[in-house]
Amino acid sequence: QVRLVESGGGLVLTGGSLRVSCAASGRTFSTFSTGWFRQAPGKEREFVSAINWVGDNTYYADSVKGRFTISRDSAKTTVYLQMNSLKPEDTAIYYCAARRWGSTDLNRQEKYDHWGQGTQVTVSS
Repeated sequence: QVRLVESGGGLVLTGGSLRVSCAASGRTFSTFSTGWFRQAPGKEREFVSAINWVGDNTYYADSVKGRFTISRDSAKTTVYLQMNSLKPEDTAIYYCAARRWGSTDLNRQEKYDHWGQGTQVTVSS
């Protein structure tokens, strides 16, 4: 079982930046592709970004492309989502998800086996 723990959420003004983190308890991400999803109030959970298990390919939703960056530390213990130029519509609970091996369909939440509890990101205008 993989336990994922998100951190780093908070309140930020429009145009600001925030970095959320996802740590895998007791293991590394060396064999796991990792994705970030978000769910805004009254909306369905949607894909934000993903990085494959090799760490050489990243993927982004059109709505965050050019503003968000996903990365993984060299020890492969933490995956980050750096969020710049934040907008009120980025307000949501951000979830980290992991999937053993697999590098396809990383934008599909049903492909992931492990989920974190989520961290709230609020962008105020």
